[in-house]
Amino acid sequence: MKLWSIDGNRQKLDGGAMFGNAPRALWSRWAAPDEQGRIDLACRALLATPLAGRTVLFEAGIGAFFEPKLRERFGVAEDRHVLLESLAQAGFAPEDIDVVVLSHLHFDHAGGLLTAWQEGAEPSLVFPNATYIVGRRHFERAIDPHDRDRASFIPALPGLLKATGRLELVDGGHSQALGDAVRFHFSDGHTPGLMLAEIVGPPDAQGRPHGGVVFCADLIPGRPWVHVPITMGYDRNAELLIDEKRSFLDDMLARDVHLYFTHDPDCALARVTRSAEGRFGTVNEVPLLQARPLAA
Repeated sequence: MKLWSIDGNRQKLDGGAMFGNAPRALWSRWAAPDEQGRIDLACRALLATPLAGRTVLFEAGIGAFFEPKLRERFGVAEDRHVLLESLAQAGFAPEDIDVVVLSHLHFDHAGGLLTAWQEGAEPSLVFPNATYIVGRRHFERAIDPHDRDRASFIPALPGLLKATGRLELVDGGHSQALGDAVRFHFSDGHTPGLMLAEIVGPPDAQGRPHGGVVFCADLIPGRPWVHVPITMGYDRNAELLIDEKRSFLDDMLARDVHLYFTHDPDCALARVTRSAEGRFGTVNEVPLLQARPLAA
């Protein structure tokens, strides 16, 4: 099996919102703000093939579905569908994607499922053959969002996914489409039912999966958020997220599972470390993946 990092459209968001209660004097060391206080963010997907005999795309980024006014509001850098361009550069067409795994349905993680905006045209899905895997509890949230994050959802998307007849809603640690090859972890601190997909590595001496890759989604958007106290203003429950993140990182460190970051502009993949004082960090940082073996 080989892995590719697939860049989507980039965006800029307010640094204060992205770093929650961390002061600007601190977070500006990690991410330099522009004149409006916004920081650069990637919206990076992960492609794996063959995985359970299929070509699998983890997430789809923000895409280009926004009309120009909203594209400017949310700091989307390009008006073209960068995700599809990146897939083509890696040698894949939309028709080649067998499965799309979605951690959640906020627009910066699922907007890339949709065609680019055209005046007067309704959006449609760009992956005609894909099975779509979403956590059941989060899908229910997307259908009836709370006012807290209603603006983060694309109203038409749940209906489009259901209409394909290829939507699989996941309740537990595995899906029918991918079987034991992918293990799911769940988190509620950012949004209810956030689903973190781990591409399972080979077993260690204790029989535990070891050396895989986990898509960290918005539990850990990038390297600065590996530090446990750092959360986002967008998170639903910061204290819960901190507890979830600590447990998650303990597990990934113990099993040497690599972290895959969707929003870090300069790093796609890294290994977890922990200092003598107990602070988590990263090493072996990789900016991009091009047909990288899972065990590399």
